[in-house]
Amino acid sequence: MRRKLAAGNWKMNGTTAALEELDALQEVAEGAAEVLICPPSTLIAQAAVRSGKVAIGGQDCHSAASGAHTGDISALMLRDAGATHVILGHSERRADHGESDALVAYKALAAWDAGLTAIVCVGETLEQRESGKTLDVIGKQLAGSLPDDVTASNTVIAYEPVWAIGTGKVPTTDQIAEVHTFMRATLVQRFGNETATGIRLLYGGSVKATNATEIFAVVDVDGALVGGASLKASDFAPIVTALNG
Repeated sequence: MRRKLAAGNWKMNGTTAALEELDALQEVAEGAAEVLICPPSTLIAQAAVRSGKVAIGGQDCHSAASGAHTGDISALMLRDAGATHVILGHSERRADHGESDALVAYKALAAWDAGLTAIVCVGETLEQRESGKTLDVIGKQLAGSLPDDVTASNTVIAYEPVWAIGTGKVPTTDQIAEVHTFMRATLVQRFGNETATGIRLLYGGSVKATNATEIFAVVDVDGALVGGASLKASDFAPIVTALNG
């Protein structure tokens, strides 16, 4: 059985005062699903100290372990600060920073070397969706962004349709099911049934309390990567509760 995962991506939001939200998540984090919060890097060490049952992750890492990379943070640094996971290849990184599939794969290797679980994001734009290229795009991203040594313990895949992130628009359950079924089949073909069936597949893109139960009922949806609705425990807790069933 794959353990469900509710992951919150705070993005470029939050100061020390926001860590009070972790305290408010403790009760819901005692359920069967794993709860993860990825705050900005400035808060990771403080978050890890008070996180309790909530796991803490980073939002990105460099592909190198160290070096002359001003402003960047390595996977080893994240691990040292108390992180257990790191988000890689988010559409905002791909779009705003020009990150390629190959770079995401190198970052995944760095994350594994540091002992972090990589949450690798894939997703299509609205133009790609409307032109019928969704599965081609997802397939290409999976092929290029995942190194060969993927395991169920070192990698999570998050499907985030770019056009649904922060827009309030959500694909139909049939559309979500189509992509998640395709991703599972693609992983089976490349990594074999035993490994692929253990990899958790998350859905992300305007997930909130009002639609979480419906989304989590979709085949091969093992949890969610949540943006704005993870900033407040009062918004995120109901999503975790829905995931716990």
